[in-house]
Amino acid sequence: MTLRTRFAPSPTGFLHIGGARTALFCHLHTRHYGGTTILRIEDTDRERSKSEAVEAILAGMHWLGLDPDEGPYFQSSHCEKHLEIAEQLLIGERAYRCYCTKEELDEMRDKQRAAGLKPRYDGRCRNRSEPPQEGAPFVIRFLRPTTGEVVWEDKIQGEVRVRNDELDDLILVRSDGSPTYNLSVVVDDHDMGINLVIRGEDHLSNTPRQIQLFEALAWDVPEYAHMPLLHGSDGAKLSKRHGAVSVLSFREEGFLPSAVNNYLVRLGWSHGDQEIFTMQEMESLFDICEVGRSAAIFNNDKLLWINSHHIMDSPPEELLEDLLYQLEQIGIENVDKVKLLSAVPEFQERSKTLVEMAQKMAFLFLDDIDYYEPTAAKKYMKISALPPLTELTRRLESNNEWTLESIEKVFASVLAAFEMKMGKLAQPVRVALTGTATSPGIYETLYLLGRTKSLSRLQAGVLYLEEKSQSTD
Repeated sequence: MTLRTRFAPSPTGFLHIGGARTALFCHLHTRHYGGTTILRIEDTDRERSKSEAVEAILAGMHWLGLDPDEGPYFQSSHCEKHLEIAEQLLIGERAYRCYCTKEELDEMRDKQRAAGLKPRYDGRCRNRSEPPQEGAPFVIRFLRPTTGEVVWEDKIQGEVRVRNDELDDLILVRSDGSPTYNLSVVVDDHDMGINLVIRGEDHLSNTPRQIQLFEALAWDVPEYAHMPLLHGSDGAKLSKRHGAVSVLSFREEGFLPSAVNNYLVRLGWSHGDQEIFTMQEMESLFDICEVGRSAAIFNNDKLLWINSHHIMDSPPEELLEDLLYQLEQIGIENVDKVKLLSAVPEFQERSKTLVEMAQKMAFLFLDDIDYYEPTAAKKYMKISALPPLTELTRRLESNNEWTLESIEKVFASVLAAFEMKMGKLAQPVRVALTGTATSPGIYETLYLLGRTKSLSRLQAGVLYLEEKSQSTD
């Protein structure tokens, strides 16, 4: 039997990091076993479902490389089938109409609470003898078994047992005629041939109810794997205050999709002591049965560490699209891609995020540097640097080769002439070229920047020191 899994988000907001982890685990397990992944948008909550949320979910999955094999399918388009199945259950006396009013239900729950019982529907309409008022509103409830238990072998949680008398008769169809979540999910999982449901453990309470429905309809029950939830460092369920924001916000912050996937897979799963994985490695190694039961703790510092490794290990071509995006965010457009690719290796070991990389290499693509970082200027752009900087600029102007070797020779000659150490010369040059005190090696910086821009900025640095010298006279 071919494995078929589904990722089924509700379109009430963006794709958050917990949802992305579920989508990733579905993808990896299915790829490992040669199955099919299906994206189903569960949009039966008409008031809260938004088309822009659907677009955000699709965009987040695409960025992560988790495009489904089938879908997206929309649950709302199957509403007639859901209602047809509810009617079938009514005819087969596995469901009934409940005419209880809100007041009756509230009174029932108040009495149960007063008696120290768990509030739930007591099944009073199962055998209601008095006829309802004409036109009285009703819901359709499932006639659950009252004895025995629901048992399933969860691929993560192990054996789970729930007594049927702990459950109530769940609503299948609301009073407005719309199907409820549990009915819609069961019908869609059956019709789509889903034989493995991978989802968060917050759905554990739904599973026995859904299994009861599958069995009442004489349908094959899928297997289940309920993943532990993500928690923040304080042990509480991950929320916006922990950074549980849109997956695409991680792109804005300069994270690579490969790093986000790598980090998420390690939240509950491991393969020996290995920390860094490619997507191909994860697809070949991952098995949902190996996911632990304990809640996973989201740690942004660990994500940052993994991201730096992926930046360092990625071929420059793989960074190009996201790096161009980051450069555009800081106003640098129409970048020469050949020049950018040649520069990337000089920054890969120096950048934890692509935001950081874009900021560090921005000087290469600006026409001029019109601002020196104050601390760097104060520390390195001293009047004593004027003579060697002036001489270096003059000798570089005579250097027509502009290779790393020729630039190094010019530096060596100036250092010898002034009997000074490299740092005393390199740092003022670096500030003049980049506006900051950090960059790749000084020879590489000059080479990447090019002869014209390098000389223009060195000349501006000389002028800056000359004006500074005159102002102190």
